[in-house]
Amino acid sequence: MVNPRFVGLDSKQQPYTITATTALQGQAKGTPYRPKFFTPAEWRQLRIMVDLIIPKDAKSGSATDAGVPEYMDFFCTEYASGYAWTREALRWYDGFAYNTFRKSFAKCTDAERRELFDQVAWPAKAKPDVREGVNFFNRLRDFTASGFFSSEMGVQDIGYIGNVARSEWKGCPPEALKHLGVG
Repeated sequence: MVNPRFVGLDSKQQPYTITATTALQGQAKGTPYRPKFFTPAEWRQLRIMVDLIIPKDAKSGSATDAGVPEYMDFFCTEYASGYAWTREALRWYDGFAYNTFRKSFAKCTDAERRELFDQVAWPAKAKPDVREGVNFFNRLRDFTASGFFSSEMGVQDIGYIGNVARSEWKGCPPEALKHLGVG
């Protein structure tokens, strides 16, 4: 399992390294995570967006519950040139929301946000004037999924048991073979 590391500041403002789990534990104790890369407005918007992409369900928590925004903040801080697109994406969606609803993405209702995402989440159905938003959505969805499924919560969600030795292998389950159309 990937365990991203985050750089933080202790009470004396000295840098130290913490894991995503430690960041989440701190939040549970009432110590909010302070993003290094994102502004407060971007942070709020990002948290809303990742939870639209991976919402809480009966099986597991949401992307923010899994620490995805903190994961993203780490990568954007450590590899800023490779992740500058995230800030561009947030600006694009804010502009898209403003042009559509005359308010920022974060101030839109849940239904309005979903309407905006529906216009870019399906590339084959997207209008040419939102092509940039389609590209941003694809990258943001992939980044969100990477963070979620490399977290403890995401690993539990998919039922990954790790590199476990099996004493016996009976082959691919019949349901999977049927699904793949092979016998």
